[in-house]
Amino acid sequence: MAEHLLGAGSGAGFPGARFPGAGFLDVWGCWTPAPAPDRRAVAYVSDRDGTPRVWVQPVGPGGRARVVDTGPEPVADVSWSPAGDRLAVLVAPGGGEHTQVWTVLTDGGDLRPLAAPEGGSAWFVDWTGRGDLLLVAEVSPAGSTEALLVDAATGSQETVAAGPLLHPEAVSRDHARVLLRHGPRGVRRMYVTDLSPGGGHLPGGDTGPPGSVTDLSRGGAGPSGGVAERSLLAGLPGSTEQGRLSPDGGTAYLLSDAGRDRAALVAVPLDGPIDWPISETIDGPIGGPVAAAERRDAELDRFALSVDGRRLVLVWNAAGRSELEVLEAGGGPGGGPDDAGRAGSAPTHTGRGDAQAAAGPGGPGGTAGGGSGWARRPLPAPPGEVVSSIRLSADGRTAALAVEGPAQPSHVVLCDLDTGRYLPVAGTGRLAGAVDAELVRLPARDGLELSGWLYRPPGALGPAPYAVFLHGGPEDQERPAFTPLYQCLVAAGIGVFAPNVRGSAGFGRAFRDADNHALRFRAVDDVADCAAFLVRAGLADTARLACLGWSYGGYLTLAALVTYPRLFRAGVDVCGMADFATFYERTEPWIAAAAVSEYGHPETDRDLLHALSPLHAFDRLAAPLLVVHGARDTNVPVYEAQQVVRAARARGVPCELLLFEDEGHEIRRRANRVAFVRRVTEWLGPRLTGVSSG
Repeated sequence: MAEHLLGAGSGAGFPGARFPGAGFLDVWGCWTPAPAPDRRAVAYVSDRDGTPRVWVQPVGPGGRARVVDTGPEPVADVSWSPAGDRLAVLVAPGGGEHTQVWTVLTDGGDLRPLAAPEGGSAWFVDWTGRGDLLLVAEVSPAGSTEALLVDAATGSQETVAAGPLLHPEAVSRDHARVLLRHGPRGVRRMYVTDLSPGGGHLPGGDTGPPGSVTDLSRGGAGPSGGVAERSLLAGLPGSTEQGRLSPDGGTAYLLSDAGRDRAALVAVPLDGPIDWPISETIDGPIGGPVAAAERRDAELDRFALSVDGRRLVLVWNAAGRSELEVLEAGGGPGGGPDDAGRAGSAPTHTGRGDAQAAAGPGGPGGTAGGGSGWARRPLPAPPGEVVSSIRLSADGRTAALAVEGPAQPSHVVLCDLDTGRYLPVAGTGRLAGAVDAELVRLPARDGLELSGWLYRPPGALGPAPYAVFLHGGPEDQERPAFTPLYQCLVAAGIGVFAPNVRGSAGFGRAFRDADNHALRFRAVDDVADCAAFLVRAGLADTARLACLGWSYGGYLTLAALVTYPRLFRAGVDVCGMADFATFYERTEPWIAAAAVSEYGHPETDRDLLHALSPLHAFDRLAAPLLVVHGARDTNVPVYEAQQVVRAARARGVPCELLLFEDEGHEIRRRANRVAFVRRVTEWLGPRLTGVSSG
């Protein structure tokens, strides 16, 4: 449900005419697919009936999708248990960010919560491979995280770790080791902890990151004191975002840019010298960390590890588009131990950025190394530019993918990893009349290369109206995915340029960190440079430019509007921060703690944060504003929107508020998404299409 709080000068929309792009409004998508253990069905989340819910699609001819009843609240994720009889479901009550973990039988029975902390959030990581045990994270209202092993059949829980800014990544099959991620944005570190009483596998090691607390209670016996957390890739600059453990817990596979600029797959043998430098060649130290797969022209976006530990599927981010590779032991899943490769060897590099030579992160059971026993091969291009999710079947032969592109909503496909063939499972096809995105590159004023995705309005003759749309994060990335707003704006004759300004992910650590703290002023300049590029290239009319953004992009929109008050004719701020002081005061404690490395400390950097906050420069605001927010947003609380509206109206600037009472930081319900896209398009239309510099 959307509440329209109209300000002076609200747009009249497209009176007397059919809404442009109506065919892009009420489309539906499918996300986060999970294959059944026997590969006969796929569970996924879809909003095909209006609200994101769990659907199950049988694989094969004649199979009809069915809904699994999980109640009226939106669903954000689903995972199939190894036994095949139940699902783990991530529910978002009220559409907000305080998610809960529930379980339900695949026939819809036995629906109940597994982790629903009052005032906090919970999410599942993965099934551990032992019965119905699920690795779950719970965050308290105070911001502390507990890593739990939850029995989905009985509901019993066991705490394996706790602390601030903690994210559990994996548990070994025998539950002897747990992989934990600690730290704020951009400088996250991975730690391994031995869960055996007394920490028998850990002769020495450090005591974990500052401020961390480890509770290793086993079977109700109480904490096992003195158990240490050992840091992986310690002392290397960078961040480690994802981790998995081999079946025997002997190797950690990490997605990391520690010690390098672009994220790669790094294999760390946990019973060896984990503090050695990462080996880059076969001449490196035997038994230490190995750069198992990396590219100079792309970053590793995500990866999946097979149950038997013999196959990894890598999803690369190449300038925004997804490319897939398979890294496997000789013989693939189920191959004999002789095929696993020589323990301790490191990847071989050919110097080619697009398809490096065979390398390998480990042998059977996950011993480190690779070499000639491992093979690396590319998969055919997926049926869409962006892969947003990947899970492997129990036998490691099939990958379930969520794939999308500018002209096709997210849909589910299965990839036969042996043949590379793709099988469509659920979703819609390419939408008639949708435009594709063009990748363009441009220089910032200081010479840094920026890039973005251009959506041209069909039939435009000469400079046209354009909207510059800024993504969130700031460590998110604009990619060629399906965005209904872009298609509707283009159908209304308004082009869209969605740039990746400095601070965006996907282009290396140096680019991602280029907007930290006081460098953020340069990111604001990047927005103006993008607008100047559109005009200079003859694409945009200088009098018909608008700036839009979501979350951090909403902040950047406000900052650009007050820094360059004559550049944009209109602005749309969606869930954006306006004042860093009030943001830090009112956001979730864990979000505030994680943001310090990105924005600055609310006390020691108070003057900088004041200067960076656009609300304190609203005397320079000239462009009319549309402010959009979800009332249940706890990431960027709705107070940010309220003070923007008050400040703009107090200065006589036309400002409208579109408030969704049943949404949070994202718009999950399809009816609300339709209302949002329609209102933004109708509001911008007369402001951009009715004027011209010519």
